[in-house]
Amino acid sequence: MTEPKDTKPNPRRYSSVVVDGVAQAPSRAMLRAVGFTEADFQKSQIGIASTWSMVTPCNMHIDQLARLAGEGADAAGGKSVIFNTITVSDGISMGTPGMRYSLVSREVIADSIETVVGAEGFDGFVTIGGCDKNMPGCAIAMVRMDRPSVFVYGGTIMPGANRCDIVSVFEAVGAVAGGRMSKAQLLEVEQTAIPGAGSCGGMYTANTMASAIEALGLSLPNSSAQDAISPDKLEDCRRAGAAVVELVRRGIKPSDILSREAFENAITVVIALGGSTNAVLHLLAIAHEANIPLTLDDFTRIGKRVPVLADLRPSGRYAMSELVAIGGIQPLMKMLLEHGLLHGGCLTVSGKTIAENLAPIKPYPAGQDIIRSFDNPIKNDSHLVVMHGNIAPDGAVAKITGKEGLRFAGTARVFGSEESALEAILGGVVVAGDVVVIRYEGPKGGPGMREMLSPTGAIMGRGLGSQVALITDGRFSGGSHGFVVGHVSPEAAVGGPLALLENGDRITIDAEKRTLDVDLSPAELEARRARWTLPPRDVPRGVLSKYVRLVNSASLGAITT
Repeated sequence: MTEPKDTKPNPRRYSSVVVDGVAQAPSRAMLRAVGFTEADFQKSQIGIASTWSMVTPCNMHIDQLARLAGEGADAAGGKSVIFNTITVSDGISMGTPGMRYSLVSREVIADSIETVVGAEGFDGFVTIGGCDKNMPGCAIAMVRMDRPSVFVYGGTIMPGANRCDIVSVFEAVGAVAGGRMSKAQLLEVEQTAIPGAGSCGGMYTANTMASAIEALGLSLPNSSAQDAISPDKLEDCRRAGAAVVELVRRGIKPSDILSREAFENAITVVIALGGSTNAVLHLLAIAHEANIPLTLDDFTRIGKRVPVLADLRPSGRYAMSELVAIGGIQPLMKMLLEHGLLHGGCLTVSGKTIAENLAPIKPYPAGQDIIRSFDNPIKNDSHLVVMHGNIAPDGAVAKITGKEGLRFAGTARVFGSEESALEAILGGVVVAGDVVVIRYEGPKGGPGMREMLSPTGAIMGRGLGSQVALITDGRFSGGSHGFVVGHVSPEAAVGGPLALLENGDRITIDAEKRTLDVDLSPAELEARRARWTLPPRDVPRGVLSKYVRLVNSASLGAITT
């Protein structure tokens, strides 16, 4: 294995500035109070960025994981320092004004990790994430700081009673509204769906992004496919702490690992797993921080040759814990490598290449049907369909597995917020043949680009999943499924065509042609544009106000830098 060019780095390049010499006696005095000994000042300082919180089950166990990562770094000869950043719960805030803070938290997490690592002079660091935005936030910080670092995934939750999960609860709400479930049955699902610690249990955004980050090379092998409460996850954390000390010694940084090929690997793995549309948004943002050109068109290009192989929720049958039980994602990655779909020469935080990591991996056990073979895929090409058209000149992203059909034409039923749409769905106003349009929920318009799991869950719960489509400038939870299109750009709040749609307009969504169009002439669209004004709304304050001023289009990853 060839090391990077700077083969003799100063392993204490950053911490030595903070703790060496007479002038830094005050710094050493402060550090003695938090447990440093004389010998510790000569060791590489390893930050442990913990997203522990009792806000959500996704992160409730991460304090223990952070301590173990610290123990791993200390045993390898470093000096660990644990610090915290925030998390918010998408599942709890979903469908409420609080969801506006979800995507914003990605930036807050990245900014806060950058701030602490930069201020304290850590030579390397471990980041540990659980809920959806933790993972891209951690990865963005790793890329920005470009210091030796490893990401650890907090792990997946186990299924609840009757194999239920959080999406089961959202869909049960719609089932009650549609008369297909009693309130007593809903209460039973509510009480038993979430059995303990770990991230939402399907191939939703958390498991998708954990898998993508591993494929990028920023996690140790199989970190993305472990149960949250398991010996494997505990050992993963210890190994991550030790790995960072070794990366510091060798001078291996994210810039040595991330390349265009690494991002192509991540996209390939996300597609094969049937992952969340949020991966498009987050991979674009991470690539931007890494100064690596990546566009929506790359997802289309790669998607033409990569099949969907994983029969995982939300559209499939199995939970992430069931994939973990048969070997996780490493055997799948080896299948992809053997079919020429992964770049095996990409370096990873293990110090080895993708191909070297995968060399000893055994295939999945005979008879399993969670991961299909290449001659029997779920779908021959990508389920992540990037669409363009007169509704989405800059692009939109759909998750089409084929089970929903490949084309939908219907009549627009337009709403200016998620709440008004949900009320209409639950109240029976939305009927078969409708295309629900939810606008002013984009990055600026929301603000914060809320996820539409409540409306999509209600549609599925009412039994309208194959009869109603939904388009929005907002996002979708990884748990959303059905004929849904999000990330419509330009968004309505900046005058995008979505703002010009009216009830009764004829809308066509074509996954094969990759188009999203309204049956209106350019002249009619221009006439409507001349009449359009942004509807009055509350002016956000604080972090949301800053976000509105800084955030860019979803087609660029909703970046703020």
